[in-house]
Amino acid sequence: MENFTPLSATIGGGLIGLSAVLLMLMNGRIAGISGVFSGTVFSEASDKIWRVLFVLGLIAAPLVYVAATGAQPAFELEAGWPLIIAGGLLVGFGTRLGSGCTSGHGVCGLSRLSPRSMASVALFMGAGMATVALLKPLIGG
Repeated sequence: MENFTPLSATIGGGLIGLSAVLLMLMNGRIAGISGVFSGTVFSEASDKIWRVLFVLGLIAAPLVYVAATGAQPAFELEAGWPLIIAGGLLVGFGTRLGSGCTSGHGVCGLSRLSPRSMASVALFMGAGMATVALLKPLIGG
């Protein structure tokens, strides 16, 4: 926790919450990234435009940050590509298995007091903590 910056964390969290609220107010949709992303491929044509724009906004955000500040955010990745790929595949599988991702359940579901989201968040947070506790000694750290 040596790199914790409360101000930028608060601003970032506020922007995430604001975007989720605006999407719900304007489109009646939940800002769950896995559902939004899969809908860019597996949805009707009339429902694809906002989804594609949403995903493009996620990709463009770091570019806007660099353009606005003139500096790239500090980023250090200690894992190798095999571990990153395995993690990505497991996350993708988990979002399908859990009928949503951390953003859908954690940000949007909890704010709507969804019992299903409360159970999902408790399970994926617990599974994440258990995975780190078990694997960290094996992969180093």
